[in-house]
Amino acid sequence: MESGPAVFAGTTFTLFGTALLVWTGARVVHRAPVAHEVRPVVSATLATLFGVLCLLLGVGCLTRI
Repeated sequence: MESGPAVFAGTTFTLFGTALLVWTGARVVHRAPVAHEVRPVVSATLATLFGVLCLLLGVGCLTRI
């Protein structure tokens, strides 16, 4: 019964983290701003940090099943 929510949360976190990392990487490669009115280095660093954090949370949820 508890594995259903864990699978859903793990999948959601993993997909979001992966999408955020891919999107941030594409923005950085094209030298486009990651966030408006924020310094590019800070916004790219924070987006990468949160992407990795979400990815790790998702993998952690999926390994506890």
